[in-house]
Amino acid sequence: MNRRLLIVVPLVLLAAACAQKKDLKPVASAPLPPAPYGSDHRPSAAELLRPDPQAAPQRSVELRTRSEERQDDPFDLPPEG
Repeated sequence: MNRRLLIVVPLVLLAAACAQKKDLKPVASAPLPPAPYGSDHRPSAAELLRPDPQAAPQRSVELRTRSEERQDDPFDLPPEG
């Protein structure tokens, strides 16, 4: 039983590791999903595959270009003890 497990587990992991990564495309014969409830616009395949801003947010933090003194943080307290 243990020998069989030692052979099967690596083979399963090897098979799982060789998955292909390709761009998603809709099946030619399948229809696109209906328009969302309350909307007249039926999204195209490209619109359905584009992530919305919450899924891929833009960076909103401005990087510092030079050293600056840190501001005092009133919540940065030493541990009690």
